[in-house]
Amino acid sequence: MVEVPLRYSGVQMGRRMTVVRLGSGALWIHSPAPLEDALRVELDDRGPVKFVVPASDLHGHLFMEHYRVTYPGAQLFAAPGLAEKRKDLSFDGELGCTPDPGWETDIDQVPLEGHRLNEFTFFHRPSRTLIAGDLIFNMGSDRPLLTRLVANGPRLRPRVGPTPLFRKSVRDRRATRRSIDRILDWDFDRVLPGHGSIIESAGDEGVRGGLAGWLAPTAWGANRRVAQAALSPTANRMQVPFSFGLRYERTHF
Repeated sequence: MVEVPLRYSGVQMGRRMTVVRLGSGALWIHSPAPLEDALRVELDDRGPVKFVVPASDLHGHLFMEHYRVTYPGAQLFAAPGLAEKRKDLSFDGELGCTPDPGWETDIDQVPLEGHRLNEFTFFHRPSRTLIAGDLIFNMGSDRPLLTRLVANGPRLRPRVGPTPLFRKSVRDRRATRRSIDRILDWDFDRVLPGHGSIIESAGDEGVRGGLAGWLAPTAWGANRRVAQAALSPTANRMQVPFSFGLRYERTHF
């Protein structure tokens, strides 16, 4: 993985690029980071870059042009509406409700319907890992005050889930609930948030707790008991300037 320090209107939020080695040996890249020399060497050591996908049409597509030039055999996928924004790029496909045959054996995906952003969340089955974009922030007390304020709201209570602004950008609550239900039906344990700290285990509990109050009441798929426990009193398209740097994190898929 590569963590990219991303500034959102001057506030440091960070953004994570995730690389998955598929069963075929090819690499699947989510939310690509700037392709600097050190990162290119890391990727080349791990396998051929085959697929590059964005988290959404907001910022997860940045630097895709680096991969088009360096890896001409790689397939670039757009979120709906992204091809119109990035006319400088030629895309090989568009993300939809079902995964592309090239990665469907290893990775499932769900579009967040009913939301202003064309956001996608992914699930790597072999490692039981949830791979998210702006749907999942995890900003704890170690993060700067302004970062926590934007991510968690004025109460600054840490939570695993979307920001207050993201929560207010729902257009169709029923459609968004259906998407959340599909995500919560996945048997995930580890969580790679689009922004913030990784949850190495029991991440399903944190995500359900963070999402339970957003669009409730709703039946949270096959895991409604966990969601009800999280709700109990005792349970613990905007244009903005971005700036980037790189920090590398090693992980295993």
